[in-house]
Amino acid sequence: MHTSITVLRNIIFSALYASSGIAVAQVNTALPTIELKTGIYRIQAELADTPKAREVGLMNRTSMPTNSGMLFIFEQKAGHCFWMNNTKIPLSIAFIADDGKIVNIEEMQADTTNNHCPKVAVRYALEMNKQWFSERVIVPGTVIQGLPKK
Repeated sequence: MHTSITVLRNIIFSALYASSGIAVAQVNTALPTIELKTGIYRIQAELADTPKAREVGLMNRTSMPTNSGMLFIFEQKAGHCFWMNNTKIPLSIAFIADDGKIVNIEEMQADTTNNHCPKVAVRYALEMNKQWFSERVIVPGTVIQGLPKK
């Protein structure tokens, strides 16, 4: 009975929001974090390692702490491309090989839909605030340490 009431309440809640025209923004919350390192820099990275977490990514956030980011982890190496639809902050993305070396880095503008892709098949991508990598002279070939092994 309790489950039926909860389901009914959620249906009514969703219908009220839909009829009011209020959009409920998707935001990843309570994701696990990991500490990554590159040179003297430490990064607190949220882990986007499920299809849902990867789909939402950093959408609808309005800020991110300086040395924080989001690490996307895929099951298979591939040409995983990213876009910035519904992403409110400009970001830099580093595509990372299994050995931790950065393959390429792309700068991405907020709320755009153009694709940003790795130059080779990868399993990891790290999003940071725009120009985080360039301001620290972190370039392709630099190693990111602490990547989880799947």
